[in-house]
Amino acid sequence: MTEALAGVRLDYSSPVPLYHQAARVLEEAIEEGRLARGSKLPSELDLAEQLGISRPTMRAAIKQLVDKGLLVRRRGIGTMVAPKPVRRVVALTSLYDDLKEAGREPRTRVLRFEEAACPPEIAEQLGVEPGVSVLSFDRLRVANSGDYYPIALMHNVVPAGLLEIGSADLERTGLYELFRESGITPHVATQRIGARKAGDEEAELLEIEPGDPVLTMIRVAYDTEGRPIEYGSHRYPAESYWFEMMLMEL
Repeated sequence: MTEALAGVRLDYSSPVPLYHQAARVLEEAIEEGRLARGSKLPSELDLAEQLGISRPTMRAAIKQLVDKGLLVRRRGIGTMVAPKPVRRVVALTSLYDDLKEAGREPRTRVLRFEEAACPPEIAEQLGVEPGVSVLSFDRLRVANSGDYYPIALMHNVVPAGLLEIGSADLERTGLYELFRESGITPHVATQRIGARKAGDEEAELLEIEPGDPVLTMIRVAYDTEGRPIEYGSHRYPAESYWFEMMLMEL
């Protein structure tokens, strides 16, 4: 028996559908902390038996909470309570710094790090000639939400000569902190936020299902002298992330 739902009874005489009642019971357990963020949800069968409903009804309740972003399906793990979303204001901050400030204990795994020829489409963004040498690297960022789960897949390109770094540096701290350690201050950036379905490879790394929604962010950052210092293309599981911005009338 799931202790978080101990003593819960659904109202079979209510006009409210049983699947909706069951979804509300789980939602309240999440909101009150009885089902911890990042914890694995008991099986559909166990939950259905405890609430006295059929398995298809329980499945419909779980789907409702998946659609709301309160539950997530993790590849090879099962259904879990969604980690607490990362709140980011639309300002020039790094994900590492935002997670650290929120007490989420960020960790980084470098998937690829190399000096390579700059592709034409990125060279245009960085204001360099196509084919010039750049640092190109891919990282997987995880954060603590009761356990460590993938929260971002990041591809970055930095003009050669700006930073003397290696994979160990990128696993030690965030990219913007490495800039600051080198006397370079990220000052302003252009940023484009979008959404799409996850491909097979990124879904495996982010521990989501292929076709699940991911948020995308493409950023070009500049230092105080107006030099482009970074091109970034990042992907985030949609249920783990949201942006906040202030809008003003022009």
